[in-house]
Amino acid sequence: MPGRWATAAFTAMNPAAQPIGVFDSGIGGLTVVRQMQRLFPNEQIIYLGDTARVPYGTKSAETVTRFACEDAAFLVAQGVKALVVACNSASASALPELGERFSLPTFGVILPGAIAANEATRNGHIGVIGTQATIRSGAYERLVGELNRELRVTSQACPLLVPLVEEGWLDHEVTDAVLREYLAPMLAGGVDTLVLGCTHYPLLKESIARVAGPEVALVDSAETCAAFVQQELQWHNLLATEGEGGVRIHVTDEIERVRDMAERFLGGPSHAVQQVELGAL
Repeated sequence: MPGRWATAAFTAMNPAAQPIGVFDSGIGGLTVVRQMQRLFPNEQIIYLGDTARVPYGTKSAETVTRFACEDAAFLVAQGVKALVVACNSASASALPELGERFSLPTFGVILPGAIAANEATRNGHIGVIGTQATIRSGAYERLVGELNRELRVTSQACPLLVPLVEEGWLDHEVTDAVLREYLAPMLAGGVDTLVLGCTHYPLLKESIARVAGPEVALVDSAETCAAFVQQELQWHNLLATEGEGGVRIHVTDEIERVRDMAERFLGGPSHAVQQVELGAL
């Protein structure tokens, strides 16, 4: 039932015309923004990439949670009506704390992916690839188990994939070789569904599909998160149905690099990027 899985209580709803806040440790979350713009084009989106402290995937759960709360505080100060944690590492570690600190609807990327994998698998064996922090957290295993205890999850940390994406090696023999190394144990074990558990990975979907083969269903965390947010905002009458949508991009460092890569991640013309400084909580 819509509304069941929201992290924060919808007790103090803001007008539907207010923007949606989205954050990630870097720019991978722009793949979520891209899907959000496709599904609900009337929304204004404020994006924050914490590029000064990227990656979150190699840091402790406590540190990731602290950083996520600082990211969220910045967006809340911009008057957003909802928060989207477009980072698997932060979704795995920080959602409970975010729900306690901020009285806004708050969504992560892991639960929508777990739901989609549960629906897609045919043999009950799901694979998950992600950062070290996401895999270490066991969040996908936990949520898939809550949905269906009979399902089996095999996870693999893939730390080399994010640098390859940011290098632009999306269709490259080196990338294919790295993917074969990471995916070989899962494929040999018989997974029939693979969750792309990092928001950079949708840009590698064609390469992953080529290596995994046609019998393996891919669950795109950017697509599933955007669809989930749309469903929840509609259910709570918070989805903008008129007006011109758009995205404002903020980063904490590397503004020129982000400007160069934003077009690749958003699949359209380059956007203005503003550098900001986050306050410590």
